[in-house]
Amino acid sequence: MVKFTALRMAAYAAGIVIGLAAWPAAPARAAGDVLNVDLVNEPATLDPHMQANHDSIAVYRNIFDNLITRDDDGRIVPQIATAWRQISDTEIEFDIREGVKFHDGTPLTAEDVVYSVRRIINPELRSPQLSNFNRIVGAELAGPNKVRLRTQTAYPVLLAQLVNLSIVPRAYVERVGQAGFIQNPIGSGPYRFVSWQRGQRVTLAVNPDYWGDRGTFARVEFNQVPDAAARMANLRTGRSDLIVTLTPDHAGELRNDRRAQPVVVLSERVAVLRMNTLLGPLTDIRLRRAVGHGIDRDLIVSALLGGIDRVVPIFGSPASFGWVEGVEGPRFDQALARRLVQEAGAAAQTELVFNTAPVFDQRVVQAIQQMLGEIGLRVRIAMFDTAAYMRRATGNPEESGDMTMERWTCTCADVEGILEPILRSTSTWTRYRNPDMDRLLDAGRSTLDPNARLAAYRQVYELLARDVPIMPLYQNAVIYGTARQLEWRPTPQESMFVNRMRWRN
Repeated sequence: MVKFTALRMAAYAAGIVIGLAAWPAAPARAAGDVLNVDLVNEPATLDPHMQANHDSIAVYRNIFDNLITRDDDGRIVPQIATAWRQISDTEIEFDIREGVKFHDGTPLTAEDVVYSVRRIINPELRSPQLSNFNRIVGAELAGPNKVRLRTQTAYPVLLAQLVNLSIVPRAYVERVGQAGFIQNPIGSGPYRFVSWQRGQRVTLAVNPDYWGDRGTFARVEFNQVPDAAARMANLRTGRSDLIVTLTPDHAGELRNDRRAQPVVVLSERVAVLRMNTLLGPLTDIRLRRAVGHGIDRDLIVSALLGGIDRVVPIFGSPASFGWVEGVEGPRFDQALARRLVQEAGAAAQTELVFNTAPVFDQRVVQAIQQMLGEIGLRVRIAMFDTAAYMRRATGNPEESGDMTMERWTCTCADVEGILEPILRSTSTWTRYRNPDMDRLLDAGRSTLDPNARLAAYRQVYELLARDVPIMPLYQNAVIYGTARQLEWRPTPQESMFVNRMRWRN
C-alpha cells in the first residue's frame, strides 16, 4: 500500500534519461538472430479486429499490414493503400498495392480490403474497435485494385482511424472461422505467426517475401512477464532485449547500466478513472464528484510517476486534435469531497469495487484507493488478468465494477478516437448514457470544419465536467527498457514495429 501521508511530506521527482546514457554502446550483435520482447501479459487475441489493448497490438501489428500507417514522425503514409483521393465529403477512394501476398502465399486483393472493412463494422462481430469505424456505411470495389469507402456523413477522422485497420484474408477467415483464425492468424505483414504457448510466449518468424522493409531479426519472442522486477532482471542479464511498462524508479536503475537503458516517450495515451453511472453507488452524482475532488493528481504524478507524466484537466492529449483549453472537472479538495460523501448518506456506505489489471501501475491504483478512503469511501481493489479485465470492461455493466483504471489512446491523434468508445451510449465500453453527449459527439465527427469540431468538443468537455462519468488523470509517459545496442525510436502512438528495429552497428 502506498502511504500518501509520507509522500505528501517528501514528494520526489525521479531522474529520467531519454535515450542513451553515458556508457559506451555494447558490441554490435549479429543480424538475423532472435529479438526477445517482454510484455506484461500475453495477447488477449491475435485477431486484429477483436482487440485493441497494447499487449495484443504489439504482437499482431507485426503479423498484419494495415490499409495505411504512420511513419516514425507520426505522418499518415501508404501501406496496403498506395494512394487515396476524396471523391466527395462522404466518399474516399484508395489504390490498393499490387504484388502483396499473405503468409500462405495467396495474393492480397482489393476484395480482402473490402472484406476487412465490412467485417470490422459488422455489429454481429462485436469488435471493441467498432465505434472507431461505425461511420463507414459502405465498402465496395471501384475498379481494378481500387476500393471506395462511404461514410454516413462527412467524417474528418477517417484516415486517422484507418491507420488502425488491419487487412485479413477473406478466403482463409471464411474457411477456418473466427476460432481457427485466432489459433493460426495469417496476415501479410513483415513477420508471420509461428506458435503461441499460452501463458508464456508468442513466437513470430520473419517473412522472407515481405513486400516492404524486411525485418532484420529471424525470430521474435513476445514473452508474458507480469512482474516488473522479472522484466528488469531479464533485460539486465541479456535474456530480453526490449521490455515494457516501467516506472521512473526502474528508469533510474537503468541509467548507469552497461547492458541496458531507459527509453521514454510522452504518448497520446491518457490515464482515466472510469465510473459506472448505470448502476451501483456511483449513479449518485455527489459521489462521482466526491471521487473527483478526492484524488490528488499532482501528487500522483510528482510522487509516483517521477514528474514525467502530465496532469490533464480533460480526457485528451495535447498531442491530439480536439484538445481545448479552459475546461476542467473537479479539482482536488478533500474537505469538499468529505462533505459530498456525507450528503450522499447511505449510498456512500456501500463498498466500491475498483477493477484493475497488471498492465496498470498498481501504485497509482493503491494511491487512489487510499485517497478515497481518506474522504470516507470504502474501496476494494479487484485484480484480473488482462483478458478477464477486458471482458468485464466491455461486458455487462454488472461485471465492470464501480470504477476501472484505464489508459486510452486511439493512436489516431484525434480525441474522437477515445471519446467515442468510452462515452457513446451504444458503445460496448460505455458506463454512461446521455443523449446530449451522443448529439455532441455526432457534431464533432460529422463535419470537415475544424473550428466547428473544436466547438463541439468544448461542449463535450463541459458536459463531462458537470456529469463526471470519468476522471481524467494524466497524459501517460511510456517508459521502455532496451538493450543498449538496440536501435529503435518509440513514437507517441506506442507502435512496436519490429521491422523498424535493428542492432546498432
